[in-house]
Amino acid sequence: MGGGASTSKKRKASLQSNSNREDSPPPRDDLSRILRKSLLPRGYPMPSKITGGMRLVNTFELCFGNLDGYSEEHTSIKLLALSLCQSIVSLAAFKGQNRRFTCTGTIIQHTASSMSILTSASLIRSSEDESKILDKLEIKVRLPNGKLVVGKLWKYDFYYNIAVVNTKAFPEFHAACFHNEVPANVKFSQSKLVAIGRVFESGELMATGGTLLYKTCKFDCQQLMASTCKTTKAGIGGPIIDADGKFIGMSFYYKDGAPFLPITILQKCLKHFNEFGRVLQPWHGLRIGSLQAEKLRVREEVHDILPHAHGIYVQKVVSGSPSADSGIKAGDVITKLDDFALSNAQEVLFFFRAILLFFLVSKLCCEIRPPFIWFGFLRI
Repeated sequence: MGGGASTSKKRKASLQSNSNREDSPPPRDDLSRILRKSLLPRGYPMPSKITGGMRLVNTFELCFGNLDGYSEEHTSIKLLALSLCQSIVSLAAFKGQNRRFTCTGTIIQHTASSMSILTSASLIRSSEDESKILDKLEIKVRLPNGKLVVGKLWKYDFYYNIAVVNTKAFPEFHAACFHNEVPANVKFSQSKLVAIGRVFESGELMATGGTLLYKTCKFDCQQLMASTCKTTKAGIGGPIIDADGKFIGMSFYYKDGAPFLPITILQKCLKHFNEFGRVLQPWHGLRIGSLQAEKLRVREEVHDILPHAHGIYVQKVVSGSPSADSGIKAGDVITKLDDFALSNAQEVLFFFRAILLFFLVSKLCCEIRPPFIWFGFLRI
């Protein structure tokens, strides 16, 4: 009994001594309290198990684009980012005192009284029901000079995952050259792409380079294009620009590279917001992808008949849809639309949506070269 009591006292003294060491972890209750105070207000969940050596990953504060040191490529990326820096903001959505989401935004319109900011609709989307807006939403905007202002949601579309937030104007900032004329068949692969973002808490400007990828994105929106730009969640909603500084699209986050919504779709959405108050979604019943991105099995089938074929591969056609009625079949390769050479799937979908939305398609004339090649054009 005596020996046991003595051992217990020594162990208790040892534990008390260790607890006072600077390198010892805080007691479990204290650690829970520290984590709760740090994580929950910033929108991060508590860990299921509180153990030593924990590390929070994929945070909204994680920067991208390590451009330290000198190189011609890094210098070019920095200059491109600086050319747009007075148009790049960061935004955060709050419910009460707790932050729920943060992302990057681009000033696309600047008047004497207000600024319009293009960003991702993930900012306002409810985590409980992704088809609804976050309840009791409050938006704060971190300006390029670090100041915080209140933003107000104007319009949004969950299919394209875009939103426009308005805030009061400041003369030192300006709108990005968003409405520059970009040809619908611009060859993005011929130039470098740059993704730009801004961290909400620190206000730090970020940028990284990449190129276009001819592959299908993992998201539902078929109009998304893929790039090799390695970003973080802080870059969601930020701009993708080309080597000339032209606005090419709005980026999202994926571990293998930043998908982005091309400017042609963004411009159409903004036009719909102004004219109809929402984005209209005509149905074409077509699932397509770039032939270059298809599996080797598919490429071999096409290559056996036409080894030099390039274009858009038709993966699926819904029965009874406008595409099916026009004669398009799964397995076709679309190379041209009305003598318009196609380079990516977004061009086809954009072309179809524009035509089907505003005009009545009376006849689709096409020449079928079975089983794969489809040359088509629309006559209104």
